[in-house]
Amino acid sequence: METILVVDDEQGMRELLTVLLEHQGYRVLSASDGEQALELIAHQSPDLVISDVRMPKLDGIGLLTGIRKTYPHLPVIMVTAYASMDSTIQAMRLGAHDYITKPFRIDEIRLVVEKALVKVRQPDDRACRPAAMEEAQPAGLIGRSPKMVELYKLITRIAELDSTVLITGESGTGKELVARTIHCASPRSARPFLAINCGAIPEQLLESELFGHVRGSFTGAVSHKAGLFEVANRGTVLLDEIGEMSAVLQVKLLRFLQGRTFRRVGGTEDLEVDVRLIAATNKNLMKAMADSTFREDLFYRLNVIPIHLPPLRERTEDIPLLANRLLAQCTLRQRRGPASIAPEAMEILVRYHWPGNVRELENVIERAVALETTDQLTPAGISVQVRTASEDEGQPRPWTLTLPTQGIHLEDAVAQIEKDLMLQALERSGWVQSKAAELLNLTFRAFRYKVKKYGISRAR
Repeated sequence: METILVVDDEQGMRELLTVLLEHQGYRVLSASDGEQALELIAHQSPDLVISDVRMPKLDGIGLLTGIRKTYPHLPVIMVTAYASMDSTIQAMRLGAHDYITKPFRIDEIRLVVEKALVKVRQPDDRACRPAAMEEAQPAGLIGRSPKMVELYKLITRIAELDSTVLITGESGTGKELVARTIHCASPRSARPFLAINCGAIPEQLLESELFGHVRGSFTGAVSHKAGLFEVANRGTVLLDEIGEMSAVLQVKLLRFLQGRTFRRVGGTEDLEVDVRLIAATNKNLMKAMADSTFREDLFYRLNVIPIHLPPLRERTEDIPLLANRLLAQCTLRQRRGPASIAPEAMEILVRYHWPGNVRELENVIERAVALETTDQLTPAGISVQVRTASEDEGQPRPWTLTLPTQGIHLEDAVAQIEKDLMLQALERSGWVQSKAAELLNLTFRAFRYKVKKYGISRAR
């Protein structure tokens, strides 16, 4: 069981975080100030520290400084109000893993804590690096297929650079994990990695999240706020779902990419930062440019180093590795579940086409772990939808069609295929139309209609 140390001078906040984290299955320690926290760290060796910024005696910044000197690999999450954002920026520069702003949501705490503990579960820092990926890599990057090996090589080559990266791929293929891996393997690894989903935040709020705002710039802006680019100075920013960004923000992002300078919303001062930008999308940006919904000049600024992630169905040899790793993580998290996957269950997983990719596989494994009552994950634990679709995938197709590069006229192509199949059925049945109709599962009347429609005759 992983241990988390909560540090806050407010007893109510300590009790709240203790209840929330214990409910998630963690062992929780608490301290009322930084000095007491350092003593607990020395004797209890927690896996993670969650600390308020403002406290008497030794505050959060002082605690973070002490931890970095003696326990450089211990992750620290800072809890702060928007009014103390300047302290948060200082904390991120000193090496804080992440921060939570008050008031916070329960799911936000759970997500931030889980991401911070990933490092703890991979004690060798090299686990983030491509050279060690076969044994200790983020779940979405597990694999020994040729496409994944090429991806590891590419990450190794580009990690040391500052060039902008554009990651494309279907939803659930692990775009954020690739971005994090690039960050971990880069000289910026000790600095913040901040990610934001451009499609999940309204335009005005997204601009504020990226560039920050000054007090009074809009309703609700009661104080100055630093944006992601400012907080992540000398680190990495991931703009996920970049294809959903509005046209107005695309222009402002383009300006930022041209000089790494920006203005806070409502501000007049140009600020300069040093961040590496990684963008990701599951949209076809080439089509978006053709439709005039995505700027061509911004695309070429982002697409300096393109990375395309293959869908899971194109690397089926990696599914057993992924499934076993996800099973181990899930059973550890839930403290129960099967120890292995039965061969017949693994066969179902390998055969399935996984439209949701690794994220869908993770959900299927988690569900199976929750429902399985034996020490082995069996086909009965896999959802009916996956089992049924897997059986359909296992059936051979009667033929395979390839779309020509130049495209086709669909109706003419379908008519030609239908006519060819009717001729084959007639040849096989000795030109007995009733038997040919049976081969095509048509009524005799329908078959005769099509014979006349296509002008089919034996003397052709």
